[in-house]
Amino acid sequence: MQLKDKVAVVLGASAEGGTGWAISEALAEAGAKVIVAARSIDGLERLAAKIGGLAVQCDAGSEADIGHLARVAAQTHGAIDIAVNAAALPVISMIADVTPEQLQRGVEVNYFGHVHFIRHMTQVMNDGGSITLISSNSTVQPQPPHFAYACAKAATDCLVGYAALEYGARGIRVNSLLPGPIKSALAAGLFAIPGVEELYASHVPLGRIGLPRDYADTVVFLSGPTYITGVNLPVSGGNHLTGMPRLEEVESGADAYRSEKTA
Repeated sequence: MQLKDKVAVVLGASAEGGTGWAISEALAEAGAKVIVAARSIDGLERLAAKIGGLAVQCDAGSEADIGHLARVAAQTHGAIDIAVNAAALPVISMIADVTPEQLQRGVEVNYFGHVHFIRHMTQVMNDGGSITLISSNSTVQPQPPHFAYACAKAATDCLVGYAALEYGARGIRVNSLLPGPIKSALAAGLFAIPGVEELYASHVPLGRIGLPRDYADTVVFLSGPTYITGVNLPVSGGNHLTGMPRLEEVESGADAYRSEKTA
């Protein structure tokens, strides 16, 4: 119970089988009191009941909502020790086709939301606390057509260094995780296509797709008394060294499978 009696806030935790859900479970198993938050309240309440935590509705792109989340955490527990932002909004578009609305909503959640999260959570955080942001391997390995998502997450990676410097005097550590391919609720449709999981696994030196628990265990480690801050940590099975399959590979693999089935 390495996090016994610590107080944690996890934003982006409403999808069962998702990364935020797994992180919340792992923190609770390690002894933390967990407040879970997301825009969708239904799944959130199931998770809170399962781990004995508190559910708070919060739009990850809303500064007002994030401020409210911090105040609820402080009112409930006095202060927090751990803050994790696992919220993400995929933006799928090539540069030639992207709309201003896609760009704006993408940065609201995938970058601005992280700024608001750090600012508000540090106001109610004990000295010596930990903040972990979930970024993306696509910030270092281009993965069309995810440029808008990746660029917003790259800004978040830059933010990590600045926040680590700003809050280091208080002993608050700030890091991000860069996941590779992950078999989560968000990617369920993709990996349900026969052959696609094997294709992605072939691009991972450790030979398998990541699972939400892989990232959850890393967050638990970073939430303890580590000497690590200002790091954008690849948790990808080595995929950050090789890159993802191109969209054309995925589409051709799916087409080949369909052709075999109809032949």
